[in-house]
Amino acid sequence: MSSNKEAILAHDSLVSFWDFQEEAGQSRVAMGPYRYTLEEQAGPISRVDDGVFGAYAAKLTFGQWFNLPRENCLALDFHGPEAQVTILAWLKREDRPNGQCEAIAGMWNETEKKRQYAMFLNLRIWDSGDQVGGHVSAEGGPTPGHPWCMTTAIGSTPLVKEQWYALAFTYDGTYAKVYIDGVLDERETYNPYLYEKGLYDGGVMGADFTVGAVHRSGEMGNFYAGLIGGLAVLNKALTNEEILALTGK
Repeated sequence: MSSNKEAILAHDSLVSFWDFQEEAGQSRVAMGPYRYTLEEQAGPISRVDDGVFGAYAAKLTFGQWFNLPRENCLALDFHGPEAQVTILAWLKREDRPNGQCEAIAGMWNETEKKRQYAMFLNLRIWDSGDQVGGHVSAEGGPTPGHPWCMTTAIGSTPLVKEQWYALAFTYDGTYAKVYIDGVLDERETYNPYLYEKGLYDGGVMGADFTVGAVHRSGEMGNFYAGLIGGLAVLNKALTNEEILALTGK
């Protein structure tokens, strides 16, 4: 798998990059312009010998996640009609005890209707199963006429367990897109996904930035289980060529 750490850190749109080399019990501190700190939730998150950007990766067991309070990460608060974002994530999924969708990273609070943007797996909407999804919301709450948010790019390829993938999600104010190992995972209607409304402005009391879960139904849920070997957030939608250069095999 390609893991071009130097190119990621040199990119002029990088906000923060985490390589998850820290031991369990330690804060995960980003590299790049904004050295934001991810804090473990629901106990120490193990470090295992199976890395992408080094010897190690973080192992999230079901029910664990990382949290970064909103007030501590203002550069990750992408909102408004001109908002752009790219999330890059290096993951190896594991089996989980339930079939909920899996949140990877973003500012996405369903309980308080403060949805902005987030990468997910296994959304199970629009005839999808284990594909990668890139959720975007201008309303914050459910999509009008639906019980939940339906506005998302969804790829066509189911992601198997116990295999490393480099995933990407971009939004440029017009289209949301998702990629696998550097390649746009095209799907008619849904990837690229036309969405010209921009991103919700959660204000001071909006969503935290979370990794591995989101707030839903009054509590944390949509837990991801498995390894995460790298996570980068950029403040513009990268091109197909840039995605390939940073995440392609």
